[in-house]
Amino acid sequence: MTPVAGAQEPAPVKLLVAGGFGVGKTTLVETVSEIEPLRTEERLTSAGVGVDDLDGIESKAATTVAMDFGRITLDDAGVVLYIFGTPGQERFWFMWDDLLSGALGAVVLVDTRRLDRSFPAVDFFESRGLPFVVGANCFHGEQAYTAEEIRSALRLRDPRTPVLMLDARERADVRDVLLALLDRVIAKTRATAS
Repeated sequence: MTPVAGAQEPAPVKLLVAGGFGVGKTTLVETVSEIEPLRTEERLTSAGVGVDDLDGIESKAATTVAMDFGRITLDDAGVVLYIFGTPGQERFWFMWDDLLSGALGAVVLVDTRRLDRSFPAVDFFESRGLPFVVGANCFHGEQAYTAEEIRSALRLRDPRTPVLMLDARERADVRDVLLALLDRVIAKTRATAS
């Protein structure tokens, strides 16, 4: 495709999707990406026994060992979103700082059946001052808790941090969470500029 004279290149925006092991990060990236997503999943093996906590996700057969990557073009806005999914197991958290480089915001995906696995991601982004939203993945289309109950359990420092319900398999749900994140990024950018 030949570029149109005077046409602007889309502005790149890097966003992260982070959270604990097995919360649905790979599914979220796959659901919304306009390209075949890059996945670095490997089969779980006996080497992970005693290392990877499969409590509540016993049927999980594969895990992300580096990152997931997808892309979304927002034609009307002249923006391209580059979505990077982080690995969830503690042994791979050392990669989060590298993935953070250049990121403007993050979705912290949580599974309320295993909410204790969410604290490290929340702490990571709060301590670095990166705007984020919390997406409570509604497994099996159900969520036993309200957004306020989830906010209270996570002890979010900023009361304006959105807590949104979504099904990571539903494109419209993921889109809504990403739009809420972009609103947070824009608000922070404007506040910093003034």
